[in-house]
Amino acid sequence: MKMKTVLVIINCIILAIGNCGGPLMTRLYFRNGGKRIWFSSFLQTSGCPIILLPLLFSFLTRHRQQQEQEEPKTALFLIKPPLFLASVVVGLLIGFDNYLYAYGLAYLPVSTSSLIISSQLAFTAFFAFFMVKQRFTPFTINAVVLLTLGAGSLALHADGDKLPKETRKEYIVGFVMTVAAAVLYAFVLPLVELAYKKASQRISYTLVLEMQLVLCVVATCFCLVGMLADGDFKELGREAREFKLGGSKHYCVVVAFTAVIWQGFFLGSIGMIFCASSLVSGVLISALLPLTEVLAVLFFKEKFQAAKGVSLFLSLWGFVSYFYGKIQSEKEKKKTREAQLSQLPATESVA
Repeated sequence: MKMKTVLVIINCIILAIGNCGGPLMTRLYFRNGGKRIWFSSFLQTSGCPIILLPLLFSFLTRHRQQQEQEEPKTALFLIKPPLFLASVVVGLLIGFDNYLYAYGLAYLPVSTSSLIISSQLAFTAFFAFFMVKQRFTPFTINAVVLLTLGAGSLALHADGDKLPKETRKEYIVGFVMTVAAAVLYAFVLPLVELAYKKASQRISYTLVLEMQLVLCVVATCFCLVGMLADGDFKELGREAREFKLGGSKHYCVVVAFTAVIWQGFFLGSIGMIFCASSLVSGVLISALLPLTEVLAVLFFKEKFQAAKGVSLFLSLWGFVSYFYGKIQSEKEKKKTREAQLSQLPATESVA
């Protein structure tokens, strides 16, 4: 099995865990008495120290190889200033996006939030077309339209699944914040791909991990400033003691797992951009959302009205359309390569 295939499988797995588990853990926090939106935003990227483990392994491997080849001193980090600055900019955008998403999830059921986020693929395709010259096929366009219609159908029934004790205004603000989060993250994905393409150095998976570490640290610091400004540190102790799920111990467990699981989402999405493209990463994120919706209905007993059923059907139709188009595209490429190879002997004999 090729190394790139292994990386694709690994990134798909951790993206699936993060994409499905992250929203559920965040909703669990709000559902059981958590109220600090900046703190919830902070948790989405604060698990980044985990990345130091694979980076350490990579450094030790490079160090051993260079010692065997008697090469100069091994660099601790591969990232260069231009890519570092790009990672800082992306990190600031992700920090703000985390806040928008956490704000929306504080007032929306997970199933509703996930269906809205599925519209992200349409925005990703739009930005990818202009920023990285992503090619479109009829199947891609069909998928984008269907996913957009799926999210739009929810907007027409915006009052049907408010959380208990929630006002209409809070629901609408949560809805708008979630749409804004989808648009902003859709912009971030092709922006990262553009950074890869414009980089003045070879992009390796180790470098991708370093970029992920930088952008997550910046996003975490951004949210940390928000926590300080909003007075979250004064409230966390009381919030932990009054946590409905079981007090301080269970609060700490929920917080720790939330940070770790969300890191899987960001690492998987950035990794898939490296292995494929920003559009493929966006498609996988959207493709996993129906599973998140089902899990939310099972674990949190959320309502699943007709509007959500229509939205889910359109989303699944869009996913199938996209993947069918990819399969057909790969078949066409294979036929073209085979045709070119079959013509080579004839060309050589004429020469």
